[in-house]
Amino acid sequence: MTESRRSHGRPRPAVAGLPAYKPGKAAEQANREHNITDAIKLASNESPFGPLDAVRAAVEAGLDKANRYADHRATAVRSRIAAIAGVDTESVMVGAGSAGLLQQLVLTYVDPGDEVIYPWRSFEVYPVFTQLVGGTAITTPLAGHAFDLDAVAAAVTERTKLILLANPNNPTGTALPMGAFAELLEQVPEPVIVVLDEAYREFMDPALGDSVSDLLDRYPNLVVLRTFSKAHGLAAFRVGYGFGHPDVVETIDRTLVPFVVNGLAQVAALAALDAADEVAARVASVVEERRRVHAELVHQGWPLPPSETNFVWLPLGDRTDEITLDMERRGIVARPFSGEGLRITIGTAEQNDRFLQALAEVAPS
Repeated sequence: MTESRRSHGRPRPAVAGLPAYKPGKAAEQANREHNITDAIKLASNESPFGPLDAVRAAVEAGLDKANRYADHRATAVRSRIAAIAGVDTESVMVGAGSAGLLQQLVLTYVDPGDEVIYPWRSFEVYPVFTQLVGGTAITTPLAGHAFDLDAVAAAVTERTKLILLANPNNPTGTALPMGAFAELLEQVPEPVIVVLDEAYREFMDPALGDSVSDLLDRYPNLVVLRTFSKAHGLAAFRVGYGFGHPDVVETIDRTLVPFVVNGLAQVAALAALDAADEVAARVASVVEERRRVHAELVHQGWPLPPSETNFVWLPLGDRTDEITLDMERRGIVARPFSGEGLRITIGTAEQNDRFLQALAEVAPS
């Protein structure tokens, strides 16, 4: 047996060269690396709040059925979401987080050589999933940290299968109104699926509109993705959902891994939906803190874009790695994008104050 066969197998070329997704660094890792004990993680856009009491109770009760497979299609979750959104249940999909649904979309529609368009910089799984299936990534530049939808429309060709648009955008935090996406959809051929990836929609200004009520009925090639990971604080459960034409939803469901949305995730999601007022109060608290942090950074002289998310974006350019390291030494773990900028999750008021103080110490504006 040769060394290569004994040790490595023979992965597909697309997988062998696949870039690994880089999650935010854990606070514990920063403690070890810098010999400190008080690091806080502001790197993964997680909720600063623990589980809702209703979620805790639902999950504890759900443990009684841990020996049974959950409903593969998460029918109760789909039905509840449909009722809240005012759409038919057949228009709702549920998957392993919005990232899981993104992977399903790529697996469903993209053959080797097919084109996937997305602005860049944006969500890091877009190039990973595109390369995984041998698709061709077509990127368009941002304009002022936001999407240039005219450039997106101009990039469409006969080989385009998907357009991926994170609104608000990760990591820049910017968002566009629904009218801008309507103009884009008018220009995109119907066979091309346009995905609005709305992981942070609860933190958006309502004046920007609602993709489901404003656009979904008018454009059968539109898919809207959302998640319970951010505003609902269920990141560990990996449950996301989306909306689309029933034919599109049925097609995407064919690539759903059996039972991937586990039973505890489903009961947690239902409990969070039933606690809508508590979730809204938590969102309002985060938005208030985001505005405070953003205003303080502007006051300090930092030229950062507006944010419609639960994080802020500091475009630090070549200073990114240096400032990231100096911040970590002071116990602030944020998410760097080398050579571009630093994304900082909005935490508690105390955590945000620590971040602002650390930034002022390492990089006075």
